[in-house]
Amino acid sequence: MAGNEGLLTALLSLRRHLRHELFPLAIGDVAADRRALRELSGQLDDYLLPRLAAIDAPLLAVVGGSTGAGKSTLVNSLVGETVAEPGVLRPTTLAPTLVANPADREWFTSPKVLPGLPRVTGGGRGEPGTLRIATAGSLPAGLALLDAPDIDSVVAANRELAAQLLAAADLWLFVTTAARYADEVPWSFLRQARERSTALAVVLQRVPAEAREPVVADLVRLLRANGLAGTPLFTVPELELPSERARLPAAAVQPIATWLAELSVDARSRAAVVRRTLTGALDSLATRVPDLADRVDRQRAGIAELRAVVEKAYDTGMSAFDDGMRDGLLLRGEVLARWQDFVGTGDLMRSLESRIGWLRDRITAVFRGRPAPDRELRVALESGVESLVRSTADASAERAVESWLAMPAGRDLLERSGVTVTGRLGRASADLPGRAADAVRGWQGYVLELVRSQGADRRTLARAASFGVNSLGVLLMLAVFSSTGGITGIEIGIAGGTSVLSQKLLEAVFGDQAVRALTQDAREDLRRRVRELLDLERARFTSLLDGLGPADDTAARLREAAKAVQERGDL
Repeated sequence: MAGNEGLLTALLSLRRHLRHELFPLAIGDVAADRRALRELSGQLDDYLLPRLAAIDAPLLAVVGGSTGAGKSTLVNSLVGETVAEPGVLRPTTLAPTLVANPADREWFTSPKVLPGLPRVTGGGRGEPGTLRIATAGSLPAGLALLDAPDIDSVVAANRELAAQLLAAADLWLFVTTAARYADEVPWSFLRQARERSTALAVVLQRVPAEAREPVVADLVRLLRANGLAGTPLFTVPELELPSERARLPAAAVQPIATWLAELSVDARSRAAVVRRTLTGALDSLATRVPDLADRVDRQRAGIAELRAVVEKAYDTGMSAFDDGMRDGLLLRGEVLARWQDFVGTGDLMRSLESRIGWLRDRITAVFRGRPAPDRELRVALESGVESLVRSTADASAERAVESWLAMPAGRDLLERSGVTVTGRLGRASADLPGRAADAVRGWQGYVLELVRSQGADRRTLARAASFGVNSLGVLLMLAVFSSTGGITGIEIGIAGGTSVLSQKLLEAVFGDQAVRALTQDAREDLRRRVRELLDLERARFTSLLDGLGPADDTAARLREAAKAVQERGDL
């Protein structure tokens, strides 16, 4: 279409943004979201793009309606031969039949119209999911009739296909009966036709002669009440047919056939129908696309919430680790026993406040009398820190899984990932113990380097030498697990005074200010290493979200595309 290149470009851009999985998780009314996406994508593929590219192509009239309304019989009667297969056995899933003049066969057998449905030509009923193409010379050129499945079929695939075909129509030929014209399902489709300004005609079949006037009047009233006043309305009287496959008499369908023939023969009338339906479909994008963009935003917000609860679970884990560094539990049990071995006997603690200098001399003597007095204490401390890391990671994983299970989208994601994955996600990863051991040993090496660099100062060199780097390093490691507020005096009672004693001994070597700085530095380095471990653990969850759902700019681009379509000008 000359002059509509910008519009076609906008529609193609819109279609590209709809090709991604926009609604992967159960967030909001995801079934409605996915249905809206399918309907919009389908109408772009099946109608808007091909029709815009070929405005003068043959007219497609889709014959749709309720179960048993006589759609196939009407098509066969209009054509004058049996081309459509009535659904004698219900519910059935049949291939829809499109009937065209032989001159138009090439257009409808090409993938330009309804590209998602493979074509079947020749005899046979066709397989479900295909489009059966038949030709009939009695049908005027420029017009095709498509016999659609029941809009109220108990078979979901039939209902979905019927909606898809109706969205691909230039003209809806809506078939109902005197007994069922007031059913709600057909009216929901008719209101959709009104909203999209789709060209429409209604065929009322099986009308008893004695009831024709009141039934027609009531149907006209309903059309007016639903904003469809002026819709062409044809009636077919109630007739006795010898079989389901019998055709209606030519006289009964002549008004419908004449009206359709006039549309197809008169290029101006045909173009008016096409432009009306095309314009209505384009105008509907002004509300449908922004609405879909809002749904995309909701999906993204839901995915962001899943990520946020995982972040919170592991932030809580990090806070629990911080508490574990402060509560003194690490300095009890095995660490306390090794500490008492380290300094000699437990009664040394009782003389801490008045005898720091003497105690330092005593420890120095112990150091000189034993080959590695700090090693067992360091190993015990290492084991305690590793255990704290593992329990923190386990608790964080459990919190994250519980949070996801409490959310429909989280349950959906876990189910997509598989039950075995869910079980594994609820605990720390299998390789965490090894990584935790490496991290703690790396931290201990860092602490020793801190002590070594601090001891290089001339003023502390002599004092530090009397203890040794390894022993001072162990004392600094112990100091890390005291109150984060620093040293405020003698605090006997935390793990038997272990942390206080270690700090006081360090003060005797380095001084108060230096010990505060060293302790803070060592503590932050340990936190950084644990944070890195927990970040890797958290990534087991967040990796399930990476790349899931629409891209960040999808909603904005959808709105831009809708605006571009609105600014298209007249067709």
